Amino acid sequence: MLDVYSTYKKRDDICNEVCGQEASRISRIRCLIQSLDLRTMILLFVILPIGSFGIYLHGQKVTYFLRPIWQSPPPRFIQIPHYYHENVSMSTLCSLHGWKVREFPRRVFDALLFNNEIDMLTIRWKELYPYITKFVLLESNSTFTSLPKPHFFAINREKFDFVEPRLTYGTIPGGSRKGQDPFYEEAYQRVAIDHLLRYAGIEDDDLLIMSDVDEIPSAHTINLLRWCDGPPPIMHLHLRNFLYSFEFNVVHKSWRASVHIYEKGKTRYAHFRQTDYLFADAGWHCSFCFRKISDFVFKMKAYSHSDRIRFSHYLDPKRIQEVICNGYDLYDMIPEEYTFKEIIGNLGPIPHLYSAVHLPAYLLDNYEEYKYLLPGNCIREAG
Repeated sequence: MLDVYSTYKKRDDICNEVCGQEASRISRIRCLIQSLDLRTMILLFVILPIGSFGIYLHGQKVTYFLRPIWQSPPPRFIQIPHYYHENVSMSTLCSLHGWKVREFPRRVFDALLFNNEIDMLTIRWKELYPYITKFVLLESNSTFTSLPKPHFFAINREKFDFVEPRLTYGTIPGGSRKGQDPFYEEAYQRVAIDHLLRYAGIEDDDLLIMSDVDEIPSAHTINLLRWCDGPPPIMHLHLRNFLYSFEFNVVHKSWRASVHIYEKGKTRYAHFRQTDYLFADAGWHCSFCFRKISDFVFKMKAYSHSDRIRFSHYLDPKRIQEVICNGYDLYDMIPEEYTFKEIIGNLGPIPHLYSAVHLPAYLLDNYEEYKYLLPGNCIREAG
């Protein structure tokens, strides 16, 4: 075993000989420093402090950049082509997909957990309204991270009078304790929505949409799936992926939204991968698409990935506004990809998109109300 004390004692003896027995304590310390190797000095006083500070600031980036080393990509989806044109008959569209047209359409249930996304909910329900049999919505009095919140939907319910005859609305008390994993609370609420669906009257062979409020299937996608026999009983929906507004089109896929042919005792409401089938170009995902800066702050604190708020200045309104207008990442993270090529290729801000073609019809019909969601309108309201 190395005797550290004796090693330094010997070095101290050398210093005494070199510097003299009567050297002061300060002189002896200087002598010890002078006896250190230059490379050791650089390591101890330059490289280690800078490295430690760099890890503190950017450790999460390093971890994500090295993701291809420690995590393999999931199995590839089986892509299902999507054919559509407004002037093509439903019989032909079903045939193009290798399916058969039904004698009558399936009933459709749209089931959601709701937080505070009033505008996105309006755009979603206006888009899907003609084809939904039951709108099912569950709301809690706390967020996934246990922050108390009002029942935002109940407060704004009069704005949704157009769905009232078809609406099944339920509330649930927040179930998590402070410090508990937010994903536990999220799973708890998704189990609760299974019960609400049964209360709403869902039956075998009904079509069930499982997605977050901001994951919006296009109306023609749902109309196709309710009229055709032959699609896989579970399909994920490949949604065009946007961030902050429809001005920033994110490269990586949005696939968590799914549609299910309901089967009693088997179908469970979830938001993870449930099948290998992915239906192409089936709608839009507009993440963090809020009107007010305060809504960004609330969402950052409320949802399951709130641990990404590593520094308090991430919540600064001026910073958030700058991030929105420039297409930066709210959490200063790098792309969550599985190859170095994809990570490096997607580094930096998201490019601006100047096309507003093929967006939800209600959004364009009411562009003055929802102007902040369209290209060229990045400035948000403060409160």
